[in-house]
Amino acid sequence: MADLSLKFSSSTALDTGSFRLLELPSDLSKAVESALLSIKGDPDEDAVLCTGDKTYTLRSIVLSNSVLVVTPSQEDDGNSSDVVIRDQIHEVLELVSSVPRLHKLDSLLRGREYEEGRDEEEDIEMADMGENRSSQHVRLSYVDARNVLQTSDSELDRYLRDRRVLDLDGELRPIVPSYLTTILELILTNLVSLSLSHDAVPADTLESALEGGHDVRRDVARQVMGWFGILANGMWKMDAQAIVREVGLGILRPHRDDPIAQDAFLARWRTAVGDTFAAHVSLALLAGNYLSSTDSTRDPPLTTLTYLPCSQLPTDPAARFGDLFRARARWRAEEIAPFLADVAVDAKERDRLLLKYTRAVPGEGGVWYSARGR
Repeated sequence: MADLSLKFSSSTALDTGSFRLLELPSDLSKAVESALLSIKGDPDEDAVLCTGDKTYTLRSIVLSNSVLVVTPSQEDDGNSSDVVIRDQIHEVLELVSSVPRLHKLDSLLRGREYEEGRDEEEDIEMADMGENRSSQHVRLSYVDARNVLQTSDSELDRYLRDRRVLDLDGELRPIVPSYLTTILELILTNLVSLSLSHDAVPADTLESALEGGHDVRRDVARQVMGWFGILANGMWKMDAQAIVREVGLGILRPHRDDPIAQDAFLARWRTAVGDTFAAHVSLALLAGNYLSSTDSTRDPPLTTLTYLPCSQLPTDPAARFGDLFRARARWRAEEIAPFLADVAVDAKERDRLLLKYTRAVPGEGGVWYSARGR
């Protein structure tokens, strides 16, 4: 083994704290080689590392032994064997897979919902406000969202799709749920009236029918079709189950404080989607968006549904469980699991949260979860 001379760098004071060790899982090595990693976060936020499709929390782990960062001497003439100590490291950064942090998007898009007739109203407002318009509203583009949100591109795209956010004229705008329901019902109606198979719909034909007969913008119709099916080579293959689910949510949404009888709800849902798609109607499609309650004192017993979407619950796990147990004192495992899908990265993380915040008690019908005592 060659002998090396070890010495401190003359710039030690400047180098101290300049280096970090990051422990990479094996599945991230290719992402590093391809330079597809980015670290995101404002100064007041914990940093996260994002790949093209995943988000990781950066966590500091203290090392029991210090690690020296050394480099060859800058004065090395090819014959010298000096090694210079540049810094000492006492911790390593560990990556932990986590859910993307997208809660800021809702506040950034508030007040920019898109609905039928809204464009005409805004044109009038812009004319009245003149140059002051720019001071009243800041548009959020897709690129802006990528820069400010702690999430990977794939997770952002999925979130925008799931939250039904349109990209109109370079601006992100959530579609008003009631208008989305109207568009979907029009799509189902036009498929029947035009004798089109939902597995192979000429996209231009459907767009023309929606625009000409119902004033639905073509770019809006195209994006809605993209959310609820596959667009390729000018043809649209509709995801019937996804559309039926969204129509069901549209019917249930007004019943946040006014429960609806389950049988009446299912009947309205089947009517709304028509005979062709009524077979797809199932409460399982709406898991994580409603509470059911049965009044056994009635004859026959009456089951009612209340709208409770997990997307509008707190993202902090402690607050999430607090709201869930205020809504209901006891939960079965299959009932509470859908309400934790967006705060737990996988089933293992979900079980850890249940262990931390709930108490599992065997009972009639299986295991029941109740709030853990303070």
